[in-house]
Amino acid sequence: MPAQDLSLLIHAARAAGQTALAFAGPTARFWEKPDGAGPVTEADLAVNETLKRILRDARPDYGWLSEEDVDGPARLTTRRTFVIDPIDGTRSFMKGDAAWAHSIAVVEDGRVTAGVIHLPMMDKLYAAAQGGGAVLNDAPIHVSDARQLSGAEVLVARPTMLDKNWIGTPPKLNRHHRPSLAYRMALVAQGRFDAMVTLRASWEWDIAAGAVICAEAGARVSDRFGDPLRFNGAHPQTPGALVAAPPLHDAFLGALRP
Repeated sequence: MPAQDLSLLIHAARAAGQTALAFAGPTARFWEKPDGAGPVTEADLAVNETLKRILRDARPDYGWLSEEDVDGPARLTTRRTFVIDPIDGTRSFMKGDAAWAHSIAVVEDGRVTAGVIHLPMMDKLYAAAQGGGAVLNDAPIHVSDARQLSGAEVLVARPTMLDKNWIGTPPKLNRHHRPSLAYRMALVAQGRFDAMVTLRASWEWDIAAGAVICAEAGARVSDRFGDPLRFNGAHPQTPGALVAAPPLHDAFLGALRP
């Protein structure tokens, strides 16, 4: 079933890209979500409807968890659930930049079995199904072989590097940033960067697709404490995320303050 689900996700992601590209990011209507949750645009909602139509029509028995829909308890009773971020990197989209993505995943019994991260303006489609390896535009990808923190190329926000987050002096990482969390994970899977670290609570829709893509590319994927990520929770957040090849992942766990 993961392979069939992946084919469906790829089809849906490409359709989502067509929907999003019909909007001009800087001129798309937008408004702020309640409680300081950030902006949402008319493109986010249009992409959400495209994905819902394709995915739910094809798999009506699957649950549904999307950043742009009101959540409810119904998904907790289903074995499989779609976990969706219609546009991850909305602020980037609003600026007219290219580093925003559709993040689409299937979760079964708490684990991601298929996932797609699609960046239509870059013509990049990362995909993986459990047990099938990870690809970028159909070409296999694999994580880097970095083993040491010093000099590692890491996608990490500046606040993470504060002294309070580390045992002893923070390591001398080469720090980088991308606006989309899903894209950050995909870049680690591709081997472009050695690791991705976020210590903040992470919404499932931002990291679900990346979790399976990174794992299938050879990374170890965990929360900030090293515990396996579980998805489709009643409160759909994880305590951060840490993604790297196993030796480097171990090095991070040994250096981060619990």
